[in-house]
Amino acid sequence: MDLLLYFPVISSATASILSISLAWRLSRITVGIKELSDISNLIRRGAIAYLNKQFLLVLLFSAVFAVILDIFFGIWKAISFLLGSAFSTISAYTGTLITVNMNSKTAEAAKEGSFKAFFRAFNGGMVAGLSLTSFGLLSVAGLYLLFLALGHGNITDLIGLAFGASLVALFARVGGGIYTKAADISADVVGKIEMKLPEDDPRNPAVIADQVGDNVGDVAGMGSDVFQSYVCMLIAAIILGTATHGFVGALYPLIVSSFGLLSSAINLLFAAFPFKSFKRLIYKMIYSPTILTIITSAIASQCLFGSLRAFLPTLMGIISVLLLAHITNYYTSPNSRFVKAIIRASRTGPAVNILTGLSTGLEAALLPTIVISIVVFLAYNFEDLYGLSLAATGFLSIMATFVSIAAYGPIVDNADGLITMSKMGKEFRKEMDILDSIGNVTKATCKVYAIGTSALAQVALFSTYLTSTRLTAINAVDPRVITGILIGGSLSFVLCSLVIKAVSKASYTMIEEIRRQLNAHTSPLHNVRGKIKPGYIKCIEICTKAALRGMLFPAFLSVLTPFITGLLLGKEPLGGLIIGNLVTTLPLSLFMCISGASWDNAKKHIEIRMPEDKGSPMHVASVIGDTVGDPLKDAAGPSLDIFINLIGTAALMHVTYMT
Repeated sequence: MDLLLYFPVISSATASILSISLAWRLSRITVGIKELSDISNLIRRGAIAYLNKQFLLVLLFSAVFAVILDIFFGIWKAISFLLGSAFSTISAYTGTLITVNMNSKTAEAAKEGSFKAFFRAFNGGMVAGLSLTSFGLLSVAGLYLLFLALGHGNITDLIGLAFGASLVALFARVGGGIYTKAADISADVVGKIEMKLPEDDPRNPAVIADQVGDNVGDVAGMGSDVFQSYVCMLIAAIILGTATHGFVGALYPLIVSSFGLLSSAINLLFAAFPFKSFKRLIYKMIYSPTILTIITSAIASQCLFGSLRAFLPTLMGIISVLLLAHITNYYTSPNSRFVKAIIRASRTGPAVNILTGLSTGLEAALLPTIVISIVVFLAYNFEDLYGLSLAATGFLSIMATFVSIAAYGPIVDNADGLITMSKMGKEFRKEMDILDSIGNVTKATCKVYAIGTSALAQVALFSTYLTSTRLTAINAVDPRVITGILIGGSLSFVLCSLVIKAVSKASYTMIEEIRRQLNAHTSPLHNVRGKIKPGYIKCIEICTKAALRGMLFPAFLSVLTPFITGLLLGKEPLGGLIIGNLVTTLPLSLFMCISGASWDNAKKHIEIRMPEDKGSPMHVASVIGDTVGDPLKDAAGPSLDIFINLIGTAALMHVTYMT
């Protein structure tokens, strides 16, 4: 059975080899249209320049923090922390490098039809999905094996890995969110509303910053987000499994995750089979690895435990993924009655548009919360606290598939913009619009998936906290515990305030700069012979500085609050803080994500399917609604996903002082 411990490492290596070979094959594709290549290079340079500055700051922060951890918590937690930081950073870079190199290749593939462009974009996403998931599994399984080989018995030191991954992910998510939404809002307000410019018009100075933002926000941020949830889940499952079932309990979640990773690779074969619609193909790509993972998880449970007792909570987690995907589609699909209601509301102006979108998000927070609550209840009844971590394991087992789908969206979005900026022709734009409409739905689904991963990972972390502190219950009527719950609940709103405020400040500066450029005598709007170029670089610099400034305080807030609460109030109130934070964060992030996606899809429905209304008051109202929803769904909401896990891992780091 000891040999089974090497299976996760072998699975990670296999997935890495597949992603490297696919990346090598995609890298050999050359772009024949010079203008496409030039614009793509500008986007790539902007994205890499931002990530270099961001992670230089993260490197300094991590080095200082590692020294502090070494002094107060021991060398192993410090080493684990640095490994988590390194792998999370590599994950963000990997995803971004892939997408910025695939946008122009996908755009050129549109010349051969939407089929070719779809699989070129999706294969780029598969590289990101397989590589990021293999990094997560390899980092946890590798460090766990190292601990066993060295005879290091304190496996709670693995928490340092989760803490490092979560901290870097928060920097990537908050910074990327501020960057992308400052650029997006500014481009829409000045370009679409004031100047009546079409989407991705090259005369708009913010258009390149907007494209860069799609990569650093939706790819680097999203990748590091689900990566840290994956790591948190695996570590919590290993610690709880060891405490309840010994070696077998730690091995099972690693085996399930390994099979889930390998099952996701089956999506590479779909290009060889006929299909009726892209939407149905996406669902096949979700269901196929899901079914394989269910079968292999049942076999693993029977072989390791002699029964299906571990499989049942795992199954609950897997089923909840499918339910959340359908619920998200129900509320955010362009054909849903909720999006159609927002479109109708746009005819009366922006106020009713915004109110309708808000009501959609508020209602939509209920069903996913009920699904996750039922999963938690059933999983606990099957396997107590260990069952909660297994539900999270099942939910995250097909992470590679969802990361692939998530990365597909920004690639297609960038390709769509490149076609417009390079003036390739309306026939190519029509092909990309088909794929972009699919990407709009998958973006929302993947955001809700990320929320679910963080919520279930936090439940697993809280279970680990109870086990590590030897708490059997938390007294909810203790005033100190109530204080912890209230503080934890309010932190979510404080974080959202910080992120939205940073987006607002950056947008103000960007809007002033765009207006200055467009109103100047040498304005790109006066560009007759193509000699006057917009100041793209200036807009990129504004977004970069704003993102770097805006991501610092949220990081300090999420790290220091658990430590201060634990020191001043004790372990039970700190547990209350974790509960309070989870209770408010889950519905708040769902509300922000789904309302924002509904506004976005309503606007795009008008632009694509109602072109005669472009520039009308109805269209302007939809654009205003979208600019309100953008920082909610792409900045504040996603930041909450990582925030709750960082709270949980910071609390577990503090357990050393409390036990």
